[in-house]
Amino acid sequence: MTTAEHLDMIDRLRVREFPTEPVWSGGQSSGPGYHLVPVGRTADLWEDGGAGRSEAADQINAEYGALTQSLSDRWGDPQVFSLGSLLERGLEGEEIPEPWDELSNSTDHVHLWRAGEQWLVAYVAQGAEGDPYLLMAGVTVIDPP
Repeated sequence: MTTAEHLDMIDRLRVREFPTEPVWSGGQSSGPGYHLVPVGRTADLWEDGGAGRSEAADQINAEYGALTQSLSDRWGDPQVFSLGSLLERGLEGEEIPEPWDELSNSTDHVHLWRAGEQWLVAYVAQGAEGDPYLLMAGVTVIDPP
């Protein structure tokens, strides 16, 4: 996807109804008050033994930079929100609201923009070490805890 397509996806998320129950399908998750979707991805890194990891990281970071710049052009400077302490709080038994629990288990930080009543979220996620990097975007009405 191009940056313009990423922005179009975010615009569509902003007007999409939130489900009343959490739904997870095809890398996308939605629930009461949020949507998180992959808008870009690298190739799987299992097949080359990780040799392409550096190139994949460069690719996803370039896409991430372009997306965050475009969102900043629209919505102003982002807040960079570290999720490390949120992850720790969750591991210690505190109930962390979604989508923030999912986010804290997916990445160490997100870029956030306030757009009216919504927060726009952009971040890079990776599951296991050989999994592809995912460029993720989201919309939520739930304030960061």
